[in-house]
Amino acid sequence: MLTRRGILGAAALAAVLPGMARAANPGIIIDGLTGIADPDGKEGDFALSPRAVRDYRESGLSAIQVTIGEVGNARTGWDAVQEGVSIHNRIIDASPGTFVTGRTAADIRAAKVAGKIAIVMGTQDTSMVGLDLDRLGIMQGLGVRVVQLTYNLRNLSGDGSLEPANAGLSKLGRATIARIEKEKLLLDLSHGGQRTIAEAIAATTRPMTISHTGCRSLHDNPRNVWDAELKAVANKGGVVGIYWMPFLVANSKPFAADLVRHMRHAVDVCGEDHVGIGTDGVLPKTVIDAERRRKQAAENRDRVARGIAAPGEGPDVFTIIPDLDTHRRFGLLVAALEKDRWPAGRIEKVLGGNLLRLYGDVWGGVSG
Repeated sequence: MLTRRGILGAAALAAVLPGMARAANPGIIIDGLTGIADPDGKEGDFALSPRAVRDYRESGLSAIQVTIGEVGNARTGWDAVQEGVSIHNRIIDASPGTFVTGRTAADIRAAKVAGKIAIVMGTQDTSMVGLDLDRLGIMQGLGVRVVQLTYNLRNLSGDGSLEPANAGLSKLGRATIARIEKEKLLLDLSHGGQRTIAEAIAATTRPMTISHTGCRSLHDNPRNVWDAELKAVANKGGVVGIYWMPFLVANSKPFAADLVRHMRHAVDVCGEDHVGIGTDGVLPKTVIDAERRRKQAAENRDRVARGIAAPGEGPDVFTIIPDLDTHRRFGLLVAALEKDRWPAGRIEKVLGGNLLRLYGDVWGGVSG
């Protein structure tokens, strides 16, 4: 039905997630960067299949942030944003028993009580805005709540993570950040170059996020972030989301232990009030058959041709953590964190409490 880079309950969690039966109830779970996917969906479908409905309900999720439009410096960026909003609104309308629109922290709390999942819409670049900063106000009115400043390449706001010049933030980038804050949108610095991230944090007056990244001091990959910038996000009240991506390890094949290692390091650097999750994957289990291998190779060729493929990506590199590759992954993560001697309160914060607080702080209304 949908792909990560494309279009992209009231009962206790222990009752629906057997893996959590002996674990702390993590309360609200938020995936700070993901996409909607349906293993039984067909092209053009908007309603979830019965299996997808079951998987999402059993996941324990209360909110997900999805990417609308295209990533990177696409020529059709503004049109794609509007189309992406329309598509996700149709998905929500087609599965009202599963999804609701997430515009406030209160929406997410209500979704948790109702046993539904709030969809928070965000972008991965500002190339669709460019010089027309009024578009940020239009996006806010359309329901967009998170705006990522750059993708991997340079745009008019600043350098992305793959730009060798590491030139940092532009004057327009500073103006863009100021307008993002004025519109009460959440600034996301994922995919930014080191100087862009550092200078953007310094330019902000409100909390921000790096929604999906890893710790560069553990693995030196340009998609990961150095400790100084991770700490700077925390110092301004923001949240760093750790992803479940190949960039966590040198061989591009991370396991749960590697994810926990990055999460532990992020907590050591930022404090337990400033770390979250942004998987940058989709919920269903990835079935790696001949067709899936063909699609992965084609997608990688496209990203290489566009110059947006990061070190560690490849035609046979799948964005999964094998021992967490199930829709019950968050229950397994809780068990792994408990094994690592994480206290229950910290687990609850990192799995969703911190992002809920951040959303409330930035968007206004009811805080986390």
